[in-house]
Amino acid sequence: MNAGANKRVNGSGQSLPRSQEPIAQGPHVVRTYNRKLHSYYMRILPGGSYATAARDEIIVTVLGSCVAACIRNPRTGFGGMNHFMLPEHETGEWSGVSASLRYGNYAMEALVNTVLKSGCKRHELEIKLFGGSSLYDGVSLVGKKNAEFTLKYLEKEGLRVAAQDFGGSRGRRIHYCPATGRVHRLLLRHNVDESVVKAERKYISHLAHSEIEGDIELFD
Repeated sequence: MNAGANKRVNGSGQSLPRSQEPIAQGPHVVRTYNRKLHSYYMRILPGGSYATAARDEIIVTVLGSCVAACIRNPRTGFGGMNHFMLPEHETGEWSGVSASLRYGNYAMEALVNTVLKSGCKRHELEIKLFGGSSLYDGVSLVGKKNAEFTLKYLEKEGLRVAAQDFGGSRGRRIHYCPATGRVHRLLLRHNVDESVVKAERKYISHLAHSEIEGDIELFD
């Protein structure tokens, strides 16, 4: 997807250089226009990632036990969001055969590298994390494991977290504007949570029967 077919500007009103043109990774991004806000909503579905510096774009996603990382270059306003699910993994081995674990690692690595290519140093990255709710019955603790994985990943990579909002028993709707770094977090009503659970279970089932594409860098 190239949302920059027309002339786009960043949060400072400057034309976007090629390194900051909108970038979608994967087919899981839906673009709509909000007439009230005069902005484009870029909705990220599970397995999707999107990065932009356009000041008329807001990245949106709905989270249950999934995790979304909002990462940006604060000097230019270029940044993005991913949305990933790490199903239960018992071995604790980074180099194990769990395709779903590799997928989460890839999602974080891909977004970090995308933002760094905009001319940002690693220590300058502004990172905000959301999700990891406990919406499921039973003892699987999917949301908690997702949150723990994300924090462990960033710690090992030496990356600082500017803000985080993990856990709880409610789903979240996240609105993120990379150009300004502003995030709106809305807690969902419990009746909406049920639809989120169904969507996540469908996504988990899809991951279980799909091979993961792309190279990744595993931890030492």
